[in-house]
This record gives sequence, structure tokens and C-alpha cells, in this order.
Amino acid sequence: MTKKDIVLQVAADAHLKQVDVKKALQRALDVIVAALSRGETVELRNFGIFKVKTRKGRTGRNPRTGEKVPVPPKRVVVFKPGLIMKRDVR
Repeated sequence: MTKKDIVLQVAADAHLKQVDVKKALQRALDVIVAALSRGETVELRNFGIFKVKTRKGRTGRNPRTGEKVPVPPKRVVVFKPGLIMKRDVR
């Protein structure tokens, strides 16, 4: 399912214009991304929690040459599903 599919379904279910739903959805996603970029946790009740974790730097290996390569630390977004999502998605 794509963002366009979500917009189409919400617009049809809520009897709203697709343009308005698209703007609202995009704004909601922008707010979530901005919060995560500030290191905040985003909790959507019954859906799940998005949070930013920092992965430590490590020594990796180039699979082609076998050469050791340093992998720098980085921040990644992780998602933990909520109870209702866990229950419904099996």
C-alpha cells in the first residue's frame, strides 16, 4: 500500500477531497519526521512507537575483499508495534 492508496481510501471513507487528505497526511508525516530528527519519541496509541536509537561504531568487513572497514556510529529509527497492531497483524 502506498501513500496514494491511503489518501484514496481515507478520502472515500471520510467523504473528503483527496487534496485535503493528502495535505493533512503529508503534514502529519512531516511532524513525525521533525520530532524524530530532534531525538523525540513519537507514540501513536494502539498503533506503535517510533524512537531514535544510536548504533555504536564497529569494525565491518568488505565481503568482496575481506578487508576490515570501520563503520561509524549512526542514528536509526526503530518501530515497536502497539498492542492492537500486534493482535490484529498475525
